[in-house]
Amino acid sequence: MKLPFQLDLDGRIAVVTGGSGVLCSGFARALAACGAKVVILSRTLENGERIAREIGGNVMAVSADVLSKQSLEEAQDRIQQKWGTASILINGAGGNDPLATTDDEQFEAAKASVKDFFKLDYEGIRFVFDLNFMGTLLPTQVFARQMVGKHGACIVNISSMGAYLPLTKVMAYSGAKAAINNFTQWLATYFARSGIRVNAIAPGFFVGEQNYSLLFDQDGKPTPRTEKILASTPMGRFGEAGELIGTLLYLVSPEAAGFVTGVVIPVDGGYSAFSGV
Repeated sequence: MKLPFQLDLDGRIAVVTGGSGVLCSGFARALAACGAKVVILSRTLENGERIAREIGGNVMAVSADVLSKQSLEEAQDRIQQKWGTASILINGAGGNDPLATTDDEQFEAAKASVKDFFKLDYEGIRFVFDLNFMGTLLPTQVFARQMVGKHGACIVNISSMGAYLPLTKVMAYSGAKAAINNFTQWLATYFARSGIRVNAIAPGFFVGEQNYSLLFDQDGKPTPRTEKILASTPMGRFGEAGELIGTLLYLVSPEAAGFVTGVVIPVDGGYSAFSGV
């Protein structure tokens, strides 16, 4: 893997939740390329093991449910028995659910065939909030305890452009990511004198398995939603997964970002800077 710049993470242990996903598997590859021992946490072990095999070297996959503290504690025990305790935590697990997504962007009139705001599923909404917010809080509770006082200890949360301005259709996802921004600032303040830096990355629009059907139709052609996104992104394109790596490595580097905590960095092709005019 070609890195944007060199960083020495030799001897460090990094835990990446959601590490089998498109973006977070890239994070795992980059951290491993810098010499870190990388743990890919994935609810489906086979997916994590596939990424671990592709990367090779000091990478292990561990099955864990980010919504179960017991599951996370069992994963931590396995990691500690093999390698020791982590000093880097990437909270990458998250996502949306169709049950928490409206069909319409604005309410006009109730239609039986349209899933509007009033028809959103309670359990779907709750799942999205839990996955994104509790799925960041619980791993932090489990892994940060042993990070206190460690050199270069840091946490990087994954936010979204939806945290700044809510995206149409995905109310629950946008709200949960807004909570991640606030939580990042809270944690940064809380751990500031304990040696743990806490920051976040807010990706703009990237194409992945979860959002592909919203962005492209069955023939692979851009949907109207894609046209709106690209029209609102000054660079006029989707991001590439590798374009997040430089920001990640900057944030985990104690030499480059030792006095940086509590920030959320957009990597969005100018989306957050564009007023629409």
